[in-house]
Amino acid sequence: MGQKKLIRFAEIAGFRNVLQYPQAIKGKWHDHFLNNHPLTLELACGKGEYTVGLAAMHPDRNFIGVDLKGNRIWVGAKKALTSHLDNVAFLRTHIDKITDYFEPAEVSEIWITFPDPQLRVSHAKKRLTHPKYLRHYQQILVPGGKIHLKTDSPDLYRFTLTVLKMFNCPIHSAWDDVYSRPERMPELNIKTHYEGLDIAGSNRIHYICFSLPNEILPPKDKELKELLKSEQPANN
Repeated sequence: MGQKKLIRFAEIAGFRNVLQYPQAIKGKWHDHFLNNHPLTLELACGKGEYTVGLAAMHPDRNFIGVDLKGNRIWVGAKKALTSHLDNVAFLRTHIDKITDYFEPAEVSEIWITFPDPQLRVSHAKKRLTHPKYLRHYQQILVPGGKIHLKTDSPDLYRFTLTVLKMFNCPIHSAWDDVYSRPERMPELNIKTHYEGLDIAGSNRIHYICFSLPNEILPPKDKELKELLKSEQPANN
């Protein structure tokens, strides 16, 4: 591990706004923030641009960036501290363990911004809008809580729409070119490091806002897998 990463890991251990695999935090986030404001998560937050940006826009809400990479979390946590944003925290953990840290209906809203699209069909279960993950989100979101996906990957955009339709999830917005829409909400103007890289080379940013049904998603995962196989070249 590089010297810079070692320094950052040592620093975040002392940051008051970073919790690394915390014990007994479930159901007690309002004790951490010292208020009862609604909780919004940014999953796979990377450097936390959305966590910090949203927190600056909405001082009456609390925002938690979730990621495994402490080196990346350091960037957002440091900015939040220097900006005196007390409504920001970062949780270092695996996203598939999210239900270990939040009670049912403890979270009001979720943002997923530029996650790894996991393009290979064999990696579909790693996509953060796969039913495997949506079932986790169902366990912590308030009924009707919104989930926002912002991505430069047309493949992840189409995959997510396929999943939402297959599992009868309410879709509030589905835009295949965010910046062509003058009526977009200001939250969509926040740009992350990964958005700037335009890794997908699509020159478009896609956005979906959706909710999850109250009932646990039905067991259609195998059906989804077969559908994906039928739509992809054999070498994928």
